[in-house]
Amino acid sequence: MATSRAPVALITGAAGGLGRAAVARLRERGMHVVATDLALAEIPCGAPMSVASLDVTDEAAIVSVIDRIQTEYGRLDHVVHLAGAAGHGPLDSVTLKDWNRLLDINLSSAFLLAKASHESLRGSRGTLTFASSTNGLNGGSALSGPAYAVAKAGLINLARYLAKEWAAEGIRVNCLAPGPIKTPMVTGRFTPDMVQSLQASVPLGTLGEPEHIAHAIDYLTSPAGAFVTGTVMNISGGVVID
Repeated sequence: MATSRAPVALITGAAGGLGRAAVARLRERGMHVVATDLALAEIPCGAPMSVASLDVTDEAAIVSVIDRIQTEYGRLDHVVHLAGAAGHGPLDSVTLKDWNRLLDINLSSAFLLAKASHESLRGSRGTLTFASSTNGLNGGSALSGPAYAVAKAGLINLARYLAKEWAAEGIRVNCLAPGPIKTPMVTGRFTPDMVQSLQASVPLGTLGEPEHIAHAIDYLTSPAGAFVTGTVMNISGGVVID
């Protein structure tokens, strides 16, 4: 087993808008990034980077990827969980199958990643970062539905719980709460009128850029964020005022 001299970061949802920006930013920092998604063909590749197919609801697949990272690089310093899926509302239109699927993708996946990566992060005194949403702070809306809002709220308290439980081991756990960001999850799901309405709802008057989230991840995984754990970073242009 070789040990990488550069920090190693695992990013889920790497083919999405936020994932691509996060991969690029951490690679610029000199990290070796293990980029995972179901849509591997959509992940831009090249050193220092490797890719792996990953269904974040599959416990065995998660364990296998982390075991592979430990075998190939001898370390895992950062886990950034960006994989997720939005739903729809109102409540009466949501089936139990829809509800369970969205909780599995958005919340249970974080539980599985945390369990599987704990030993590695303890060894590196590393970081775990979840991507919640302003939906998890303000109750959400029918645009993404009740299951999404509940799952994103759950991520916030899971991050807070783990931050306390793992603090003595030197592992920092934090959560991002983005508002409307210019990614396919927004621009690809909604009509132009709906996107315009979303933009008008942002006090700063514009949708966020994926790079805004990538810079937050950069901070949380850097020495500059060494005294930050258990926090929720509200990156919403004022949609939510803490």
